Amino acid sequence: MGDEAVFFAAYDAVLRRWPVEVRGVDVPTPYGSTRVQVCGPEDGVPIVLLPGGGATSAVWFANVGDLVPGHRVYAVDLMGDFGRSVHDGAPLRGAGDLVAWLDALFDELGLDGAHLCGHSYGAWIALNYALHAPQRLGRLVLLDPTSCFVGMSPRYLMHGLPTLLKPTVERVRAFHRWETGGDPEDPVWRAFLDSTATARRSKVVAMRRPKAQDLRACTVPTLVLLAEHSRAHDVPRAAAAARRLLPEASVVTLSQASHHSIPTERPAELNRLVAEFLA
Repeated sequence: MGDEAVFFAAYDAVLRRWPVEVRGVDVPTPYGSTRVQVCGPEDGVPIVLLPGGGATSAVWFANVGDLVPGHRVYAVDLMGDFGRSVHDGAPLRGAGDLVAWLDALFDELGLDGAHLCGHSYGAWIALNYALHAPQRLGRLVLLDPTSCFVGMSPRYLMHGLPTLLKPTVERVRAFHRWETGGDPEDPVWRAFLDSTATARRSKVVAMRRPKAQDLRACTVPTLVLLAEHSRAHDVPRAAAAARRLLPEASVVTLSQASHHSIPTERPAELNRLVAEFLA
């Protein structure tokens, strides 16, 4: 089995872990075809899920079960990143292109009024979209967002660089162990992370922090959930900056959570907080 086949087999194995029936659809945009995993009642409130870099739409296996009772879930493979989205259209040059891509996705799926939830790189995209098109959103959830309120930790970037420049299974594992304190508990998710060492991505956009005045003008009700043990940034500084720059936001630090594991390893408290915020 070739490298791509190994990756997609691992991707499909994680999707089979979802506790609800899910359907993959390919949505045309000017940037290429976007794979979206759709589940939940057709008349449910729409919620769009944007994963962290390299995690793909499959990452939400521990969360969708608590979301679908009241929501129509649209979990997205990010354009330019790993997954089944195909970046064969317009180039991705910056945040402006990513929000234009999401605009096209919202248009095609008819998602005006949807809630938007993102993790890490996906949270950065989600926040930029909220600043760009607040009228299209209901509520915004940011899971340990990176480069949104404070800069990323130089140590985190240094540890992640070998995985980015020359990925191997052992480097992927070592980076995860360093950030989370151990290997993933779920063997299917662990196999997926291993498979990303040989997967392909076209373009992950460099993250730049939004301007303070733009953040202060944000009108979308927002929940910021930070991971207590995140090594991606200084968590107390990130919390203080989020409260200062988004004074109407709810800012919560999840105990015993790390940046990489926040959606997958300890989901119960996260799911409860998100459900309460979206109710």
